Amino acid sequence: MKKILAIFAALLLLPAVLAVDTGAGIGIGITPEEFPPHIWLCDSRIVTDDAVESGRDTDVSDELYERIENYAFEGEQIALDVLVMDKNKIEEVEDVVVTIGSSFGVGQDIEVECAESSGPSQIPTECNARLGEEQLTEFDEDTMDYYECIFTVETPNSMYGEYFVTVEVIGVDGEATIDETEYWFLNPAIALSVDGSVSFDEVRPGSVAYSTPVLVGNDADEGSGVLLDMFISGTDFYDPASSGAKCPTTNHLKLSQDLRSKASLGADVSSGATYSEQCDIDSWINTAAGIGEDNHDHLCYYATNGAYSSADAGNADAEGYRPIVYSDVFTRDFYNDAEIISNDALVISGIAYDAGNVLTPGAEIAIEFKLGLPEPCVGDFSDGDIFFWGEAV
Repeated sequence: MKKILAIFAALLLLPAVLAVDTGAGIGIGITPEEFPPHIWLCDSRIVTDDAVESGRDTDVSDELYERIENYAFEGEQIALDVLVMDKNKIEEVEDVVVTIGSSFGVGQDIEVECAESSGPSQIPTECNARLGEEQLTEFDEDTMDYYECIFTVETPNSMYGEYFVTVEVIGVDGEATIDETEYWFLNPAIALSVDGSVSFDEVRPGSVAYSTPVLVGNDADEGSGVLLDMFISGTDFYDPASSGAKCPTTNHLKLSQDLRSKASLGADVSSGATYSEQCDIDSWINTAAGIGEDNHDHLCYYATNGAYSSADAGNADAEGYRPIVYSDVFTRDFYNDAEIISNDALVISGIAYDAGNVLTPGAEIAIEFKLGLPEPCVGDFSDGDIFFWGEAV
């Protein structure tokens, strides 16, 4: 018994052990980067035509590949596809918009919201989506979205002048624009300048007379870069006074032969070959049989600009004068028949235009007119028009 108690007493003298291990904790702080949104222009950017006026080769909603300068008109559209990313989460992207403004950068006037769109799981290389040196190749739906942006040019009341046009992403932690910001002159004023007048005084019936030069120019807004394709048309001429006029068979002087009138062509108005016959003033004015007939060309014109002239056209006479088609409104058929200078020697985006006939702002074409006055002819034929037209390329 004493032995047992001694052992128990010895145990009471040993140190107390409550567990086999021990430890201590520390706090930790993790703050994700407030990642600003990024945006990249992808593999689709087109400019489309409006529904107001067809081009030489393009029509409503067609890609406007005729346009080679930085101007756009009401109703025309710019469509862009973009990729946006926010590494915090895509929900932190608040808006993707097209903006326009007089200066470059974020915070310009918002014109249209972009719409989310579907896209490939492999990011197109054309997006050039990079973070520093890292090329992004895999689309991550948690941090990325594709958007389609369609900007339509409004009326000159709200959009006139020169603007930077870009796509901007607005997020919780910042804003960004695509690198490929564009610069446009929206709704430039289109105008023609006409310097001079056409006057034929004291012309003897049965003879030919020539006018002084008239300068017809592109008077569009300076700096707009608007290219104008130039055309000419006209009407018959009448004596506004009650004077007993007659030239040669009734009281009006014809502009040109009936074959140059679209009303006489029916459905066959699309081919320029219809108007290929030459100005016939010289052929009839020198013949007794023709001088008193009504249905002839009585007014033709000669035009020059740079190295080109109307003499290059197939329907110019020996002096280079061309006939004038009937019309008091611009029609698409003018592209075949009514160019002031015609040669198809200028190619823009694969489309044949006429060298010397497309004017830059401030450029002019010099035009002279030749009148073949029939016999008999009496009266003052001052009521009628020659029209000059400029169609923006």
